[in-house]
Amino acid sequence: MSSIDGEVQPLAEYDDAAIRFLAVLWGEGYLSPGGAGEVDRVLEGLELGGKRVLDFGCGAGGATLHIAETHGPAQVTGFDVEVPVIERARVAAARSGLTNVAFIQSAPGRLPFPDSSFDVVFSKDALVHVPDKAAIFREIFRVLAPGGAFAASDWLISHDGEPSSDMKAYLAAEGLSFGMASAKTYIAAMTAAGFDDVGSLSRNAWYRDVARNELSRLEGSLRDEVVAAVGEAYVAKNIRTWTAMQKVLDSGEHSPTHLRGIKPMPRGA
Repeated sequence: MSSIDGEVQPLAEYDDAAIRFLAVLWGEGYLSPGGAGEVDRVLEGLELGGKRVLDFGCGAGGATLHIAETHGPAQVTGFDVEVPVIERARVAAARSGLTNVAFIQSAPGRLPFPDSSFDVVFSKDALVHVPDKAAIFREIFRVLAPGGAFAASDWLISHDGEPSSDMKAYLAAEGLSFGMASAKTYIAAMTAAGFDDVGSLSRNAWYRDVARNELSRLEGSLRDEVVAAVGEAYVAKNIRTWTAMQKVLDSGEHSPTHLRGIKPMPRGA
């Protein structure tokens, strides 16, 4: 643990080395794959013009700034529990000159926003770090205004049983606090929180091919650039991680998934 302004903070899993490495692989400000194109696919069909948007688990701010710049919201608030990524996001926001974006950091737990603060809650591959899915969806539901939309991508497992030996090897290689759960568990948690029109869409086939290309680039065309950014040992560790991940993507056990839900209007409204 670390202390900032007298408050105890969790140790960062995404430190400066991770941010630099993933910026080379996935683009500046992105801590998950697909860049702006995948952000737009998650949000497809939603009108964000003039809306208040929360980017939950915003990381280094790539998706937040893209939404602020291209989707016309009144305000986008990026939220994350980790200090290094929020510091990087704030620098990027200042550099961008955008006036409709802000970044908030707070410890895990209750979200630091009043009820009904947002018209849209977006999240990109961050909920995997939250072990209690029921609790986080209650919080997301709370901060959404009635009629508001939840739209996310997350890293899911295809079942709720014992992970395979390949999945255990992959999780060990990642070394991150992944609380993976199935689409069935997510949908149940969203429904219990009160969401309507809940749905999920597997993106396994898409990322299976993308990850294979990422591994090829790490071993080939990108190797010199990432070694210059983070060093040989860090790159070698991540090549091992991507190799392990490819096995569970190919088997379908690792299933990146899009999620949607709507907070219903009060009856009689």
